[in-house]
Amino acid sequence: MSAQDAPLTPVRRLPQGEFVALLAVLFAMTAFSIDAMLPAMPDIAAELSPDVPNRAQFIITSFVFGMGAGTFLTGPLSDALGRKAVILGGVVLYCFGAVLAWAAPSLPLMLAARALQGLGVAGPRVAGMALVRDLYSGRQMARIVSFVMMIFVLIPAVAPLFGSFVIAGFGWRGIFAAFILFALVTSTWFSLRQPETLPKAARRPLRAGTLLAATSEILGNRLVVMVIAVLTLGFASLFAMISSTQQVFDLHFGLAESFPYWFAFIALVSGLGSILNARLVVRLGMRRMISAAYLFQTANSALILILFGLGLVPAGIEFWVYLYWTISVFFMTGLTIGNLNALALEPMGHIAGTAASFITALATVLSVVLAAPIGLAFDGTPVPLMIGVFLCCLGATALVFNLPPAER
Repeated sequence: MSAQDAPLTPVRRLPQGEFVALLAVLFAMTAFSIDAMLPAMPDIAAELSPDVPNRAQFIITSFVFGMGAGTFLTGPLSDALGRKAVILGGVVLYCFGAVLAWAAPSLPLMLAARALQGLGVAGPRVAGMALVRDLYSGRQMARIVSFVMMIFVLIPAVAPLFGSFVIAGFGWRGIFAAFILFALVTSTWFSLRQPETLPKAARRPLRAGTLLAATSEILGNRLVVMVIAVLTLGFASLFAMISSTQQVFDLHFGLAESFPYWFAFIALVSGLGSILNARLVVRLGMRRMISAAYLFQTANSALILILFGLGLVPAGIEFWVYLYWTISVFFMTGLTIGNLNALALEPMGHIAGTAASFITALATVLSVVLAAPIGLAFDGTPVPLMIGVFLCCLGATALVFNLPPAER
């Protein structure tokens, strides 16, 4: 193992079970902040955007955009200040954004507050990934990330159901108080138990020249650039699905009230993708897992699109076919996202924070540009969503099969 492959510092590690659980709930702040909002979208549309209900989807994409924009800074900051300071500072900003969202009287102000929440959650999201890279590398890192995702999927599984309970008891604005409580409990656990993984001697000063040099190194690595493109397409299909799925269940299938339960089922079954990846990635490697997942989903989405587009699905099984397809798209995420991040960070261990920041930020921001019009194209049927996901998977597959070897 080269010095570049080894963990950056021999700091004391938490027991692996606790470490995985802690990182899972830190990362889950993102999923909780998105998925718990899904049952509230009809109420938000009725109150803040009654003339154009589709604009309520921006509650999701504004958060994702803020998260992507914040990610540009959180990695370099974590390389300069340490992982813990950036994670805890991000939690403070996240909670402030939640307070503003709770009080927002209009959709534009709500979207601004949600973007601020996204800026805050970028700290735990990126610095947390760099923290994993400080301690693990290569296939072992991919394995740890897969274990994290196994627990992580429980949050999106219960988040819409939890959100529906909060709405029933406190109205849709009460969800923001739940966000604050979740963040405070998680950050307290992290602060008390997780040691800093980046010692002062290994930190990189936050200087324009240093950032430019790191950016140049990242963009000069052909493998990393192509992985960013694949991540962009993968995130776009995921965010488009999340933005549109509540409307499909509500307006197309008439299942608004049972949607949180169906979404929990989708998330739990889809979580098996992370379990499968954790079992196979060390033996088969990240590239094989990614290639197989995207190739299957491209063919799968093409078939489903043809069936729905031509009206070939009998009415009695239409919902079940759509449910299968939705699960398959989320399942694909468990086989690809963690592996893609690990693949891109493998040659970037010496600038893990900055690299994780830049890679995630660029992929996230660009994915919003693709996902937003897919969501807004909703016409009462799932067909526009299927077209968007198919095109994203087709592009990702073409890129994956042309990935170059790692450049050292």
